[in-house]
Amino acid sequence: MRTMLLAVLTLGAAVPAPAAVLTADDHGFEVEQSVALVVPPAQAFAAFASLPAWWDPRHSYGGKAENLSLDLRPGGCFCERLPGGGGVEHLRVTAWKPGDEAVLTGALGPLLKEAVSGVMDVRVEEIAGGSRLTINYRAAGFARGGADKLAPAVDGMLAGQLKRLRAYAANRPRS
Repeated sequence: MRTMLLAVLTLGAAVPAPAAVLTADDHGFEVEQSVALVVPPAQAFAAFASLPAWWDPRHSYGGKAENLSLDLRPGGCFCERLPGGGGVEHLRVTAWKPGDEAVLTGALGPLLKEAVSGVMDVRVEEIAGGSRLTINYRAAGFARGGADKLAPAVDGMLAGQLKRLRAYAANRPRS
């Protein structure tokens, strides 16, 4: 767990984000990241759903992205199998409009062990030359040391993940 928190904090400091922390205080924050993809919206969501293929394994509990899964349907899970058994539910899909929007709830990464609840809204819109995928994540509750201290790290982690998603979507075989 400490390794994952350090990885989140390190990446947050290493990836410059253009003022994507929208709000932050002791009890919560809102961050937003967007990425332009050179694929139509349906393919953008298909790439997003292929989460193990593009997720940075440093941002997993077991260190292996192939142990992650995302079931994009209401009640579906963004889950992780752990080596030796067990697992982690990172987020739960609470709403899904294919090709348009997914809403997931839960606490990402080190927030899992805090008294924090979060909502991740993933939207895709058509733009010239492809689509834009936007992730808005809002988390609130009690985070030791203050949620505002975690906001830049969460924002940086999401920025890094979307860079990986962009590369994956651009090179993913079309079906």
